[in-house]
Amino acid sequence: MSPAVGAVRRRPSLRLVWMLPAGLSLLAGLDAALLLLGLPAPVTTRRLPETHGMLLVVGFVGTLIALERATALRRWYGYAAPGLLGLGGVLLVADPVPLIVAKWILAAGAAAFTALYIPLWRRRYDAQLLVQLLAAGFALAACVLWIGGVEFPRLLPWLYAFIVLTIAAERVELALTLGPGAGRRILVHAWTVAGALLVGLADARLGAIALGAALLALTAWLVRHDVARRTIRARGATRYMAACMLGGYVWLALASTLLLLSGPSGFPVAQPAYDAVTHAILLGFTMSMIMAHATTILPAILHISLPYRPVFWVPAALLHTSLVVRIWLGDGLGLQWAFVWGGALGVAALVLFLLTAVGSAIAGPPKPRARGGAGQDHGPGAPGDPAGPGDANSTGDPAGSSAAAGSAAEGADRA
Repeated sequence: MSPAVGAVRRRPSLRLVWMLPAGLSLLAGLDAALLLLGLPAPVTTRRLPETHGMLLVVGFVGTLIALERATALRRWYGYAAPGLLGLGGVLLVADPVPLIVAKWILAAGAAAFTALYIPLWRRRYDAQLLVQLLAAGFALAACVLWIGGVEFPRLLPWLYAFIVLTIAAERVELALTLGPGAGRRILVHAWTVAGALLVGLADARLGAIALGAALLALTAWLVRHDVARRTIRARGATRYMAACMLGGYVWLALASTLLLLSGPSGFPVAQPAYDAVTHAILLGFTMSMIMAHATTILPAILHISLPYRPVFWVPAALLHTSLVVRIWLGDGLGLQWAFVWGGALGVAALVLFLLTAVGSAIAGPPKPRARGGAGQDHGPGAPGDPAGPGDANSTGDPAGSSAAAGSAAEGADRA
């Protein structure tokens, strides 16, 4: 992948069309968040509050990951997955369409998403791709359970597994610092998570403890080997990406610990533990990782210019601040005002990040400085960035190359 992939203007790809439903799911999910917080929201529909979680996890994140994988596959049928997931997400909030129809379309998208990994795996037989296939299967299981009438809080362990294992496995794909045996290690972690989910079906309390232990072990392994611990001392895009990733690991570790300390009821389904665990993983970990790699994910998939700018720090800092207010003051100390304000700040952080990304894409690469542009930070791994990693692990992602973006471009090149 070109080191300056985020800083080169290219003609936007038609894949941008597939991003529209994902964007709508994101905005609808944030709108639903405001309603659940008891705050005014731009749009109100009957089904928004009850579909909030599936909109953000499957409708938005699922579509985004499926589009990245379809890009790597480079086959027309691969786009059935992001197409169905995106359509299902939009129909979740369309009151005229029966909810069961939207659920089935979402499940069909999850099934296509799972199947999409099979030809990818046959190309390379990587353990990382096998883990991602397993993770997509967890998303499919959650969709099927939802159709069967299982309440959303009971689906969350499956969605946690989908998100965490997908991100972890994609990170392993290109992060050379994890060592030659990283594929086997991530596969062991994945089967441990799967075992915890199965235990949870028989005994909710033991399942929660097992899942917490499995996720905490995975987090510790990732942090121990992650180059972000070193690149956090760099500057520019390198430091920004590392900070977002390390922040994400902190929230994942917190959620894993809370699961490990679960009470007799098992998986948290009541406040404040439910809110703390859910948003630590789905906001703190997931969205922080997306923020970290947006300047490589979207250019690789959509052929757009999305250069890093220092202003990206603002929504990232706001996101983590919102979670401290919500989880520590709101959930931990029982302050209702902090719960509401933390949630509102979280919504503001994601909207601000979206606006920042769009603005940076429209503005294009920053102009060179007066002295020939020396030291100019053009984006991840740009030649003019003196803070670039400059090591064998650099693949255009100064934080160790996560994932989605790098694997999309690299997978396409290998094809």
